[in-house]
Amino acid sequence: MASETSGGGAGAGGAAGGGSVRIDAWIWAVRLVKTRPMGAAACKGGHVRVNGERVKPAYGVHVGDQVRLRHADGREHVVVVKRLIRKRVGPPVAVECYVDNSPPPPPREAVAPAGVRDRGTGRPTKRDRRDMERLRGFEG
Repeated sequence: MASETSGGGAGAGGAAGGGSVRIDAWIWAVRLVKTRPMGAAACKGGHVRVNGERVKPAYGVHVGDQVRLRHADGREHVVVVKRLIRKRVGPPVAVECYVDNSPPPPPREAVAPAGVRDRGTGRPTKRDRRDMERLRGFEG
């Protein structure tokens, strides 16, 4: 019992010092995915890597492991495990459980929205449609 309380705040569903936690549960607990089934699906789909290897949902993650999580929108989280937790915690506590080494998001490009027409100009003609397709990169 003393080893659990000396874990430095392991009372919020923390694991013992030298133990491991399932990867799907850990990425859910530290709020990298919204639900635990989403974490398991990410593992099954090959979107989660621990120390460079693709892992299954039941893989045991340890302190010091590097976890890479690729999201559906192309973003990638690269984190190093600092603390093991099994239960989902609030965002301020969750960020203390890992070191975020994620690459910065790419800058947003200043692109004029294609297809925006002035109000009252009516429906685009065939020539207007072809011009818009040419701007978008579709060659017919």
